[in-house]
This record gives sequence, C-alpha cells and structure tokens, in this order.
Amino acid sequence: MAVATIGIGANVGDAAASVERAIEALHDLGPIIARSSLYRSDPWGKRNQPDFTNAVARIETSLPPRALLVALQAIENRLGRVPGERWGPRAIDLDILLYDDLGFEDELLRIPHRFLFERAFVLVPLAEIDADFEIWRDALPPTELNTVERIVARSE
Repeated sequence: MAVATIGIGANVGDAAASVERAIEALHDLGPIIARSSLYRSDPWGKRNQPDFTNAVARIETSLPPRALLVALQAIENRLGRVPGERWGPRAIDLDILLYDDLGFEDELLRIPHRFLFERAFVLVPLAEIDADFEIWRDALPPTELNTVERIVARSE
C-alpha cells in the first residue's frame, strides 16, 4: 500500500459540506490515516471569487498514481465538479500532493504537486497532520500565511 496525500478545496455552494463529502468519498480509495481541520482561504490565482474551504487528507491506497488521479476525478465529477476556468470557482477540487516519496511528472500529473511549497492553503493543513511540513509552512511570507485560517477543527 502507498500513502497518498490529497489536497481538497471548494468554494461553490456549501463548500465546507463539499469538502467533508469529498473526505468521506476518499474512503472508497483506501483507509484515511490522517486528515486536517477545515480552513478558510483567500482565492489563489484568480482573486475575484468566493473564499475557499480547504483540507488535506492522507490515505493508504493500492492505486498507482495515474489510477489514483482518475479515481479522484471520478469523485470530483460525482460531487458536482464541472469544467471551468483555471483557478476559478469550483464545487470540489482534489489534488494529489504527495505519493509516498515519489517524484513523478508527465503531461497529466506532477508529484509532488507543482505548487505544494508555495500555497499556504495547502501547507497550513498539511503541517497540521505532518510536522515535517512545519518548516515549509513557516518559510512562507506572513502575507501568504495570513490568507488562511482554521474554521473547523478536525474530528478525532
């Protein structure tokens, strides 16, 4: 079994409920071994849109990376994601952030995620579940860190 770390975000409708539904759907891909609290974050990339709700979950999965990507896209589709503009509003977004210690890149997938170390909305919840990422979170400028705040503590 591999350990995959999934970034989760939404900003359309009841975004917090959408993120929770996505986390629940991840159980179909393997056991969830860690999950973060929910966080509110400013939009990244395209600023003129509602705030996002974000979280990170870590799962054990037997799926290889590309198959995991396909499975995550199926969950997105089931939860109402429709094609839209890059970095625009979305009902749900699931990204593979990490997959074991794999470094991988092709035309569809890059692991670690291309922007992993630049985005507070990923590093803040990731550092919550993995202390190895605290140094990366703490290296972000305060202006980036101030765009994220915890809104709902994780269920234990």
